Amino acid sequence: MQSGGVLDGQVNDVLVTLLALAALLFVGKLILRLGDPLERRLSAESADATQSILFTVATVLTGWFLLTTWDANGQFLDNLDLPSVDAGKAWARVIVAGLSVVVAYTLTRISKTLLVERDGDYITGHRQEAFYHVAQLAIYLLTILVLLALAGVNPRDLVLSAGALGVVLGLAARQTLGAVFAGFVLLFSRPFEIGDWVEMSEREGIVRDVSLFNTTLRTFDDEYVIIPNDEVTSNDIVNRSRMGRLRVSLEVGVDYETDVEEAVSLAEEAMRDLDELMETPGPRAVVTRFGDSAVVLELRFWIQNPSAARYWQAKSVVVEAVKTRFEAEGVGIPFPQRVLSTRPEATFEADVDTSVREREQATGGGD
Repeated sequence: MQSGGVLDGQVNDVLVTLLALAALLFVGKLILRLGDPLERRLSAESADATQSILFTVATVLTGWFLLTTWDANGQFLDNLDLPSVDAGKAWARVIVAGLSVVVAYTLTRISKTLLVERDGDYITGHRQEAFYHVAQLAIYLLTILVLLALAGVNPRDLVLSAGALGVVLGLAARQTLGAVFAGFVLLFSRPFEIGDWVEMSEREGIVRDVSLFNTTLRTFDDEYVIIPNDEVTSNDIVNRSRMGRLRVSLEVGVDYETDVEEAVSLAEEAMRDLDELMETPGPRAVVTRFGDSAVVLELRFWIQNPSAARYWQAKSVVVEAVKTRFEAEGVGIPFPQRVLSTRPEATFEADVDTSVREREQATGGGD
């Protein structure tokens, strides 16, 4: 009779468990239907976060109810050694473990909605990624501790072997751990943002993603380049987008017979009328050096919100405008050339005869 009563009690617990899971599914369906009314009152990101929070609360309450039903909550909280448990409690813990994973996934969705997908000026996109990865790591660690407690493993016991485990992991994955630490440095120091035009590790392109392990660039040849974060932090980083403007330089040569001051004035006037360049600071032309065939002018101008497209567009229009203005005013842009001259008092034959006589005298008359 006593065994029959225990069996009836377990059957009742199973029925209650099934009813609780069915109720959770029903509540989840109701929360899902709340999406449209919430989006009419709130933004899409806030509505998604509200739904995720409601479902998380419902899942946590269901899990605690199941632990109470199977009389396993005390053991869960106390982290006891759990010598032997019956099949019903084991199944309850398996179900709660599954619900814990669901809660962890939902919390990561909430953190991503609140930290990454939300637009705002109070936090930059780079810091959004940093906070999201930190929150994701914390959620996963907490979930692992919960699963260990459900399995009857006291997490404090793991501290005893943490030193040896740390040494093993450090030796086996030192490069990966170095990349992870470098990833945190990049995420919080913010040498560049997503979408910046950068040059690093002899690569140039647009930053597409920054994770804990690597940084992804998209080059101007439409190549996706993945660079480990430890390599990024150990090399120089040139960020051409950080200041919001970029100075571009271009050299052009003029004939030595040209009035240099007039050429400088014409070049500056030609650049001043271009919409692709910034008005302040204005474009300038300066004389830099004497070339082999020309006096070299350096054209300096600024572009706003620099990108590769704006950079090459600005260079193209400057070359076209300056060349057109120089041609209109008769300022020559010389080809590479050499000027050969001879002494008027000597001829080629005389020079040859002189060199022959000198060589004969040096060799004793040629006999």
